[in-house]
Amino acid sequence: MKTEFRKSFEKDLKNIKDPNLLERVKSVIEEIENAVTVQEINNLKMMKTANNHYRIRVGNYRIGISVNNDLVTLVRILHRKEIYRYFP
Repeated sequence: MKTEFRKSFEKDLKNIKDPNLLERVKSVIEEIENAVTVQEINNLKMMKTANNHYRIRVGNYRIGISVNNDLVTLVRILHRKEIYRYFP
C-alpha cells in the first residue's frame, strides 16, 4: 500500500527518544508498505468514531492512521493516554 506521512506524525516521531520503540515503528511502517489490504496489518483496530480511521498498537504507543482506497496516511503516534485526545 502507498504510505503518506503527515507533519504531525513526523513531529511526534521526533519526540520519541526510545531506540527500541523507533525500531518497532520502522518495522510497522515496512509492514504497512508491504501489505496489499488493510486486514494484513498486525495489531490494527478500527476506531469507533470514524469508518476510515484505525490505530496500530506498538507497545504503550498507538499509531493513528487513515485509509482511503490504497493510500494509508500516518497521522499521529502518541502514548496510549494521549492518542484519543488528538486522533481522529
